[in-house]
Amino acid sequence: MMNKYRNIETIYTVVSNEQLTHKTYRMVLTGDTSEISRAGQFVNLAIEGKYLRRPISICDYSEGSLTLLYDVVGKGTKEMSEMTPGTEINTLTGLGNGFNEDEDIKNPVLLGGGIGCAPMLNLARKLQKRGIEPTVILGFNTKDDVAMEEDFRAIGIEPVICTVDGTCGVKGFVTDGIREKGLKPDYFYACGPMPMLRAVCNGLDFPGEVSLESRMGCGFGACMCCSIETKDAAKRICKDGPVFRKEELIWK
Repeated sequence: MMNKYRNIETIYTVVSNEQLTHKTYRMVLTGDTSEISRAGQFVNLAIEGKYLRRPISICDYSEGSLTLLYDVVGKGTKEMSEMTPGTEINTLTGLGNGFNEDEDIKNPVLLGGGIGCAPMLNLARKLQKRGIEPTVILGFNTKDDVAMEEDFRAIGIEPVICTVDGTCGVKGFVTDGIREKGLKPDYFYACGPMPMLRAVCNGLDFPGEVSLESRMGCGFGACMCCSIETKDAAKRICKDGPVFRKEELIWK
């Protein structure tokens, strides 16, 4: 899927910045969301004093409102966690191609790993609007990392929780959740760390698409630093992705 959307520089204002777990935060912002069209797109935030922007997947959005989930993993995201209501953030928005919400499917499964659970919320909403009720499986390392259960319950979906150490829900990975629940999906959407996405693509015998996580420089395809090899050619995660079909990718 090629990126049809423009990237627009705009200013968002922090409305709330709530800590959900020991490392995960939910930030709600207000501003122009007209350039956001698909679940799975992302924004690139300018952090004061930092040379590179921080790419963050969009968790949810509506007219004039944007919700982001992020993990504190370095100095940039630590500064994000300290932003208070009223803080203004220079943002590139409308980035990435997003998930294909128009697939001819009946029984999709949405697979989120860690902070990769975030874009599954808006995707679930979009599918529900089409009359499709997806199964949602969220994977974490341990129960202390679990987030977003209530967000999905609020839209009528009871998520399947998997933890690597078995301290909450199904013991194992998101693919174990599919087997444990005896599910028979016809399509998958996935976002999470690369090892998880590799296992999903190699382990599931039905089609789907994945949103790749990567360090990025520009966020809109100019610097080429997030290029990956595909069966067609080298592609940029930020511009040609971050969403790719399962059959496009070459895993090494």
